Amino acid sequence: MSEAVIIIGGGQAGGQAALSLRQLGFEGAVTVVGDEPYVPYERPPLSKSFLAGEVSEERMFMRPAAFYAEKSLVLLQKTTVTRIDRAARSVHLAEGEPLPYSKLVLATGGRVRKMNCPGAGLPGVHYLRTIDDVLAFRDRLTAGAKLVIVGGGYIGLEVAAVAIKRGCKVTVLEMQPLVLNRVVAPEMSRFYTDVHRAAGVDIRTSAAVTAFEGAGRVERVICGDSIVAADIVIVGIGIVPNVELAADAGLAVNNGIVVDDCARTADPDIFAAGDCTNHPNEVIGGCLRLESVPNALAQGKAAAHAIMGNPQPVTEVPWFWSDQYDLKLQMTGLSKPGDRIVIRGSMAAHKFSACYLREGVFVACQAVNMAKDFLQSKKLIAARTRPDPMRLADPSLALKDL
Repeated sequence: MSEAVIIIGGGQAGGQAALSLRQLGFEGAVTVVGDEPYVPYERPPLSKSFLAGEVSEERMFMRPAAFYAEKSLVLLQKTTVTRIDRAARSVHLAEGEPLPYSKLVLATGGRVRKMNCPGAGLPGVHYLRTIDDVLAFRDRLTAGAKLVIVGGGYIGLEVAAVAIKRGCKVTVLEMQPLVLNRVVAPEMSRFYTDVHRAAGVDIRTSAAVTAFEGAGRVERVICGDSIVAADIVIVGIGIVPNVELAADAGLAVNNGIVVDDCARTADPDIFAAGDCTNHPNEVIGGCLRLESVPNALAQGKAAAHAIMGNPQPVTEVPWFWSDQYDLKLQMTGLSKPGDRIVIRGSMAAHKFSACYLREGVFVACQAVNMAKDFLQSKKLIAARTRPDPMRLADPSLALKDL
């Protein structure tokens, strides 16, 4: 069989793997199989600028549609893979003949975690993961519309920021005692809660949704003894990694498809990249599954390098971002409950950084409108720096000088 790479998943990890293969000089066939009707695109704008109507679908495309034809990259859109036959080295589709592969990349991403309470299937209850998801409800975010957001994570708060600007009456229901509870310190949570409330968002914590009600479409959200009126509901309670194809094929799965730091599975002909993987990271000193664009792109590139016989380990410090109102939050590293937090700058002025120390070691930074701290913190985290907390708290001192 001539060299043929099949990539399952048309998101950013899959798209990057295809692009990198051509950039590295791979001349064999490359086929990207995706279940959406779009070329690979960037997902972060979905809950920000695309939801706000500020950018078009085409602006989110990683490359124009014509580019893939120019590079002889085949895109099979609206196509579902049903099975991987490792013995025959082929991929079975819901329709059509199996596709043979010499190398296979699993970039299957994740799917939204869904509510399973009464009324969860009512019209008007929406999720946000794809372009089509946003198009299904964006035009309903009009002045006076009662929007209820279930989940106070980044997606929920980003949607709240867009919707309140459009004049919606926004309520956020978070079952934890704090918004962003899993990812930031209480000080940061309180800061974002105060910002949203000042903008007019009704944030309710320790609010577990028990049902949705309505005649023909959602009209009410039930939280214990409380009833919240709703014209539209958007649920953002996380994603579930798509690992079923890998598991059914006998590949190791543990909160993601298990790969090494070069995106390789235990099968020498199969690689995996993006939100669906559980991978080692020497910077944080363990294995983890990351839902982030930088990781998806880095692993997509790593898979291509490994296929080309030139493995390049992914060693980057994890980083993320979130845009809400005039706040650009840029995050490096991974914090944990119990870490010591040191604030640099002014929360009141919306220009500060939250730096996290674990047993004295600089492990994470969450910078709000402090781009220099964000950029410089990566090196401190990678070097396992032990800064003096008093000097760290002084914003007149650059992080790189610590």
